[in-house]
Amino acid sequence: MFGKALHGSLAAAVMCAVVCGMPAFACGGAGDLAEKERIIDTVNTLFVSTDNRDWGAVKACFADEVLFDMTSMAGGSPAKLKPGDIADMWDKGLKPLKAVHHQAGNYRVTLKGGGADVFCYGIALHWLPNPTNVNVRAFVGSYDFHLVQSGAAWKIDKFKFNLKFIEGNKDLEKAARP
Repeated sequence: MFGKALHGSLAAAVMCAVVCGMPAFACGGAGDLAEKERIIDTVNTLFVSTDNRDWGAVKACFADEVLFDMTSMAGGSPAKLKPGDIADMWDKGLKPLKAVHHQAGNYRVTLKGGGADVFCYGIALHWLPNPTNVNVRAFVGSYDFHLVQSGAAWKIDKFKFNLKFIEGNKDLEKAARP
């Protein structure tokens, strides 16, 4: 009995260190850990669904209105968008590519009332074979999300990408045209 309890406590401490990035005593308990894991799952679902071009699943990750900010890449100003607008924009922009791959990590989740702030690193790879043989474009940066609880689900109502750098073929689509 003591062994199982100790094993459970050790597992909780390790999970706190991994998910929260802090010692178990500062993590807020098993309930917070479970919520943080559900929040991270929403963000991961957004990335995987984008890679799979599953636009219905992408839309389901978002709240009814999203403060959307990609200004570090494209300039302009952040805008309030509907989930369908974001999915349509990404569908159009990613359509020419043969493959898209997002990888995220180093999650930091802070619960605040009925919401959560999420920070993570992210890499997006775009692949399109072309005559230059420079077939990949990589976007490296970080994301700032805010999520709100909507029933049993967590929904993204703020999306911000912070570009660090772009590597590879910056004109990937142009290079693939005959």
